[in-house]
Amino acid sequence: MHQNPCRTVVFNMSKGSKVHPFFSILFFNFFAFLHAHTVLQTYIVQLHPHGTTRPLFASKFRWHLSFLERTVSPEEHHSSRLLYSYSSAMEGFAAMLSESEMESLQKLPDVVAIRPDMRFQLQTTYSYKFLGLGPTREDAWYKSGFGRGVIIGVLDTGVWPESPSFSDQGMPPVPKKWRGICQEGQDFSSSNCNRKLIGARFFTKGHRMASTSASPETVQEYASPRDSHGHGTHTTSTAGGVSVPMANVLGLGSGVARGMAPGAHIAVYKVCWFSGCYSSDILAAMDAAIRDGVDVLSLSLGGFPLPLFADTIAIGSFRAMEHGISVVCAAGNNGPIQNSVANEAPWIATIGASTLDRKFPAIVQLDNGQFLYGESMYPGNRFASTTKELELVYVTGGDNGSEFCFRGSLPREKVQGKMVVCDRGVNGRTEKGLAVKESGGAAMILANTAINLEEDSVDVHVLPATLIGFDEAVRLKAYINSTSKPGARIVYGGTVIGKSRAPAVAQFSARGPSYSNPSILKPDVIAPGVNIIAAWPQNLGPSSLPEDPRRTNFTVMSGTSMACPHVSGIAALIRSAHPRWSPAAVKSAIMTTADVTDHSGHPIMDGDKPAGVFAIGAGHVNPERALGPGLIYDIRPDDYVTHLCTLRYTRSDIFAITHRNVSCNDLLQMNRGFSLNYPSISIIFKHGTTSKMIKRQVTNVGSPNSIYSVEVSAPEGVKVRVRPQRLVFKHINQSLSYKVWFISRNKARRGEVDFAQGHLTWVHSEHGLYRVRSPISVTWK
Repeated sequence: MHQNPCRTVVFNMSKGSKVHPFFSILFFNFFAFLHAHTVLQTYIVQLHPHGTTRPLFASKFRWHLSFLERTVSPEEHHSSRLLYSYSSAMEGFAAMLSESEMESLQKLPDVVAIRPDMRFQLQTTYSYKFLGLGPTREDAWYKSGFGRGVIIGVLDTGVWPESPSFSDQGMPPVPKKWRGICQEGQDFSSSNCNRKLIGARFFTKGHRMASTSASPETVQEYASPRDSHGHGTHTTSTAGGVSVPMANVLGLGSGVARGMAPGAHIAVYKVCWFSGCYSSDILAAMDAAIRDGVDVLSLSLGGFPLPLFADTIAIGSFRAMEHGISVVCAAGNNGPIQNSVANEAPWIATIGASTLDRKFPAIVQLDNGQFLYGESMYPGNRFASTTKELELVYVTGGDNGSEFCFRGSLPREKVQGKMVVCDRGVNGRTEKGLAVKESGGAAMILANTAINLEEDSVDVHVLPATLIGFDEAVRLKAYINSTSKPGARIVYGGTVIGKSRAPAVAQFSARGPSYSNPSILKPDVIAPGVNIIAAWPQNLGPSSLPEDPRRTNFTVMSGTSMACPHVSGIAALIRSAHPRWSPAAVKSAIMTTADVTDHSGHPIMDGDKPAGVFAIGAGHVNPERALGPGLIYDIRPDDYVTHLCTLRYTRSDIFAITHRNVSCNDLLQMNRGFSLNYPSISIIFKHGTTSKMIKRQVTNVGSPNSIYSVEVSAPEGVKVRVRPQRLVFKHINQSLSYKVWFISRNKARRGEVDFAQGHLTWVHSEHGLYRVRSPISVTWK
């Protein structure tokens, strides 16, 4: 989830984690050279899948163990060092090694690469209606059978199986292809699985080896697939939860809660714990999921961009894609910074976040008559109501973080019985409210800073509270400074739908261009990710604070974590309707049918300006149109390998990602002028380059005897020529190619980077029955 999304959870190490004292670090540095052989760390060891030493062993497990036998001291039990043995997502194993053992292991034959374990972070009712899904015979749910027969695998914090969102009433039998298990553990038995939740596993070895201390929270961590933190329950129900009538958060946002694919089956893989999500555990889960037989993998986790050969998720998802599995990942929450998009491999669907048109107004009425717009899901907002007028206080000065309302930073004599202004940032939003309440404050105004601007992620606060945007915060503080006794009240307005423009880009949603691979436009699409109501466990209050005694089956969260499962569910609908389609075809259908206008018909906005392609990719998901895209851009696994050659990756880098030993010289000789058949187009003019040509191939999945004509909106400063300008299809599944020439009229100034954007659309001759749109980004370097 994004920085303080609806509250700070234990996965965000900027909050609440114990920091080792300086003396222990100095101690470690002083003695490190003496004890290098005893300091163990988790490493992921990648092996050649057809290694020369493999035939010497009866099983892959014994082969993997043999590398430790040759590396670890004979006095030690080498098998105790082995954490995981991988065979599907990657050939290799994870083990605890000292630095010297790792260096010895690196020299052994058949070792391709060794990577230290990495920690990833989580990127974290009404949205199905907002996306146009409804219970009519003509809509996408009926056309796809609600996703029946498809299995969605979710890698996250686990699941609360008793949630009504995971009832199996009306669900079909478990698919025969399913080979997974319902792993038992703490407070979780095989009977917790059913025809909806068909599988559950947990992976804790990487986390356990990396985490020397117990959970810093008072929330119990279950050694089982059971969810301690809520994030996994929320994302899983968003992807495939069944219909739950009268769902609400303490009376707010009331309605029928449904996942995107309510007829799909779910398999849960718990890989995230209080300290984060470790790559060794993630890879083990992907390895199991591939063998188990999932159709879609949903990963609402990630971090910062990485080169593909160093990215565990990219490597595991390549293998999943080869097995026909659609992999959908969160783009990350480091927006609006450029180049912040994560999970950027071209075989992954990378999802940014957007807003809904559902609001929870909680307006600040100042005693000088001014009104400041805010939002809140404090339960007092269930009905239109007003708090009594209170004195306003904004505690600043000193170095204890009182302006951020850290716990223990607010003097009781200054805040008792008052409405306290707290700046957003650093600690969790709901934690600020708890700090105010503990110090005797009566209400809180959470004030956005210049970082958050007008972003409006709401929370289920523990006291009367509201969140105001940056512009309102500036006005509020000016008012406080203008009078000796400022006062205000909060006027609640309940739940309001359809009165605001949406979708718009979420402020926190990570932006392109891709850092490691700018030749592919990322993110791919955006989907609802702000103030999403979904299932919640019963061990936590809706604020997720351990001190919150309230209990509810649903709560609100924001983040690209919430956007990702929307698209995972939509991918399941497409897989159900078109079971023979490849993962690339499924992603193409989602991208080429995406919307670039909001529900009022105006361009999707990013703050106060129209959104660019590096914010929305191809646009906002439209599940109804995605089920019938007309044309698709398909990609074979071999094509991705050729694409990696165009990025000038070394032979060993490409082998680490793909397990394919290729000669890029030979491949590029056979594929002169190669460009990946991606549904979006990214053109880079390096200094001195003035023209580029790309090829694309589209496959007809609409109707036979179809004619498409091209429409081009050329990026500013670029002339675009397309040949042919008409595509005439006689048959279903027939493929035709076209070429596009881009001629630059601009000249980039040395040392500067410039951007332009446009789009290319193939329009069906029958009154635009199908419109197959590709965004174009042009970069001058």
